[in-house]
Amino acid sequence: MKIVSVVGARPQFIKAASVSKALRKAGHREILLHTGQHYDYGMSQVFFEELAISEPDTNLGVGSGPHGWQTGQMLMRIEEALVKERPDWVLVYGDTNSTLAGALAAVKLHIPLAHVEAGLRSFNREMPEEYNRVLTDHCSDLLFCPTHTAVENLTKEGITNGVNLVGDTMYDAVLQFAEIARKHSTILQNLGLQSKGYLLATLHRPYNTDVPENLRSILAAFLEIKEPIVFSVHPRTRQKIDEFGLYNPQSKTRNLQLIDPVGYLDMLMLEQNARLILTDSGGMQKEAYFFGVPCITLRPETEWVETVEAGWNVVVGSDHSAIINKTETMQPPFQSKRTIFGDGNASELIVQALENKVPARRTRKSM
Repeated sequence: MKIVSVVGARPQFIKAASVSKALRKAGHREILLHTGQHYDYGMSQVFFEELAISEPDTNLGVGSGPHGWQTGQMLMRIEEALVKERPDWVLVYGDTNSTLAGALAAVKLHIPLAHVEAGLRSFNREMPEEYNRVLTDHCSDLLFCPTHTAVENLTKEGITNGVNLVGDTMYDAVLQFAEIARKHSTILQNLGLQSKGYLLATLHRPYNTDVPENLRSILAAFLEIKEPIVFSVHPRTRQKIDEFGLYNPQSKTRNLQLIDPVGYLDMLMLEQNARLILTDSGGMQKEAYFFGVPCITLRPETEWVETVEAGWNVVVGSDHSAIINKTETMQPPFQSKRTIFGDGNASELIVQALENKVPARRTRKSM
């Protein structure tokens, strides 16, 4: 079986790592296609090195740009690659522009499509990611859901064929790499941190970074929080901070330490040793739950409602007072963590489903 896996952004490299390993272990041929959506070393190459993912067979090098331009460039170039490779399946991950472009290219060429992390819904149509994931789900022949809630969301939209509850491939990755991180990462020593003696923050969503009032409110809260905060700053977030003049790097702030994006192993180490995580990242909300670290979500909603219901996550948006209040008061819940994201074998279940599924909704045409 020949599979083209389309990836392009940091979270997708993590999601694809364990699936790629399982595909190759089962003897299938995987063509790894990197769109180039994330291209900085700290946002791309370091993940391939640390996760032991094979180098991409194709790197489209699309880079940054407006949504329409970026998605269009990806669509054209992915289509060319698929015509050349003639795969049995196209495998896409998550909810980025790379996801949607890969899905559209596959269905227009009548190639069976599988979506990993299907069924997520924020119900916020201001998010570009919401359109990406909804459209991709409605294009897909196989839909791999990480949670029961994701399955229910698809059912409400009339999607029942090809739906598989497999668990979360990011959980597979954490189980595989957390111990490696503990053995090899020196990030705590490098930054002078003590376990449970700091907060960890990330920020990258456009409605936080591109809206000056929201970004100003969040940064002001960070500066008022008394505990040390390690703020891993996405390149576009740093650009917006500078553009809006919201932070003076020469100012001496005792609590806020801005660092460049780090590799996967260092991030796992920072996450599992933080007292609390503040983020607008969906992946970090899950990883906080995996490690039993309370999480404050800097968004008006979340796809991972299960973590909120379990008491490990609270949604505050960009509200200055709420961020400070929850940082001071939030503690781990008394009850034990529930099994939400599967048993750590999502990748193997995905491979089995690909092997067993005979695409029936579309007829493949010669290319």
